[in-house]
Amino acid sequence: MRPLSKIAPGWWDYTTLDRAILHEASRLKAEDLPGLARDGFAVRIYNTAKEFYLAEAMEYINAWRQATENQPAGICGPIGPTRQLPLVARLVNEMELDLRHCHFWGMDEWVVNGKEVSRKHPLSFAGADLALCFQRIHPDLRMPAENMHFPKVDIKEYIRSWQKARCIIMQGGQGEVKHWAFNDPPRREGKYKDEPPPMEDYLRLGTRVVDLHPLTLVQNARSSAGGMIHEIPHQAVTMGPVETWQAEKVSIWHPGTDDSPFGIRLTTFMISRKIIDTAVPMSLLACHPDVQFNFLRRGIGSCELAIR
Repeated sequence: MRPLSKIAPGWWDYTTLDRAILHEASRLKAEDLPGLARDGFAVRIYNTAKEFYLAEAMEYINAWRQATENQPAGICGPIGPTRQLPLVARLVNEMELDLRHCHFWGMDEWVVNGKEVSRKHPLSFAGADLALCFQRIHPDLRMPAENMHFPKVDIKEYIRSWQKARCIIMQGGQGEVKHWAFNDPPRREGKYKDEPPPMEDYLRLGTRVVDLHPLTLVQNARSSAGGMIHEIPHQAVTMGPVETWQAEKVSIWHPGTDDSPFGIRLTTFMISRKIIDTAVPMSLLACHPDVQFNFLRRGIGSCELAIR
């Protein structure tokens, strides 16, 4: 029987993995990471924050430049990291890039009392996308409102939007529970009490309202609420693997602030070796045909055991 989680015994997560996997991942050095690349899985390391966030912003530009009237195209993007978003707006303005045939998909949104939060909510992801990027674009260049797709509790319109344009790239960050979007590990209950869901079950998940793993609540409280866990909603609506696999490429950005040095090593190792376990949702990307991990060198850090 697999061990109980050290974080939340009623949930699955990476602490329930075979310790041999955990130990092997922890021994990886920064210089080992590029060697984990394989066909379908690229690894890029950027030496400075400027290079890192500019490269992330350029993925928006390169996707939108492919859009035409007959073949609209776009990108799915995260909140976390966010420093690329003002750069995207500046690049669009400087290049005078007309976004009329371009699309954007948000990844997720908080849910409170059965309803997605208003864009005026201080933690709203859609609100952040608009304030940090889209409202900074010159009005003559802006994307039509109907081409910006943000998930809602009533998921039908969002699901249909994925048929309106090519999603050239899906960007993401990695949370401490090893999710992309809010594709968290599930609760340890019912038919998943002794083993986490099989890969096939998880890959069938589409956009949905989810309960968030306790570690996700802690991370978001730390990053967005000064540690006030009581202010973080315990539910969200998130795009799922079904939508992720409609993206031609998945690009994950690791600045070193959203997950730990160990966490980014673990998922890189598992995807490289095609070790798929739904207790580590990010490992499912080993099944996607085109995935790229992007690291900020200073964020790779160390896994040494030491009191600092």
